[in-house]
Amino acid sequence: MKMLINVPETVVADALRGMAAAHPELTVDVDNRVIVRRDAPVEGKVALVSGGGSGHEPLHGGFVGPGMLSAACPGEVFTSPVPDQMLRAAAAVDSGAGVLFVVKNYTGDVLNFDMAAELAEDEGIRIAKVLVDDDVAVTDSLYTAGRRGTGATLFVEKIAGAAADEGQPLERVEATGRQVNESSRSFGVALGACSTPAKGSPTFDLPDGELELGVGIHGEPGRERRPMMTSGEIAEFAVDAILDDMSPRNPVLVLVNGMGATPLLELYGFNAEVQRVLTARGVAVARTLVGNYVTSLDMAGASVTLCQVDGELLRLWDAPVRTAGLRWGI
Repeated sequence: MKMLINVPETVVADALRGMAAAHPELTVDVDNRVIVRRDAPVEGKVALVSGGGSGHEPLHGGFVGPGMLSAACPGEVFTSPVPDQMLRAAAAVDSGAGVLFVVKNYTGDVLNFDMAAELAEDEGIRIAKVLVDDDVAVTDSLYTAGRRGTGATLFVEKIAGAAADEGQPLERVEATGRQVNESSRSFGVALGACSTPAKGSPTFDLPDGELELGVGIHGEPGRERRPMMTSGEIAEFAVDAILDDMSPRNPVLVLVNGMGATPLLELYGFNAEVQRVLTARGVAVARTLVGNYVTSLDMAGASVTLCQVDGELLRLWDAPVRTAGLRWGI
């Protein structure tokens, strides 16, 4: 596989150096693998810290900035960051108002963030946590006890981040993040496998003419494999899988997310089908976001995330945000 890299061993460090050069509004510690908004800590503000394996960009480092995260900790490709990174990030952004850890439900992430929380609390930093587990495809997977954390991570970081920027207290920011997660469901589809820099070849076998329904963001198996389907058929399968697990009474936020190698031409066409299915199922749409936000290196495919919102959550979603990967209203 051809990749725009030097050597696999320096992929993450090289990317962080490039991010630092492109975004002077961030403080990027390449050696210690921590990305911090340059104005942190912000007096009186709850700080949000998240992180995970690299390869899912712009998640999480691309969401550091006003209106979202205070800091992010990138691990090696598809590998959890370590507790020292999380502790360093928490110490860098804590203003005394506390720190909220946003954690995707993968075993390594959960264990390391739990350890970091204990270390931070030993140093007098108040910690709260939100566990993101929105994927309805499977109950357990290769790296997860319980549901995987996927697209809803963006919704949690954006909406809880807006609450924090308003000066809401830690307990309220945590409750908002938990509400967003509980109101969100996701389903992903792979049309082709991803290739990690270290392996240099596809990480799983997906024969020509087949797709994986319910794939995870590391290429974990989903519900089943089928012969290739049309965009409309995939939208019906994905939306129905979500609606089998939730019955929205309020309008929803819609995220049509590319896995990394799917062009916007296809994603917008897929979004048209998702909207058609939602209309047919009687689900009102409040806002829609289309693009590559929670990716899996160069995987071809897409995921759908729905989040049921009330007036307050929608207000926080619409609040200004200025990050490398998401920005509006500023």
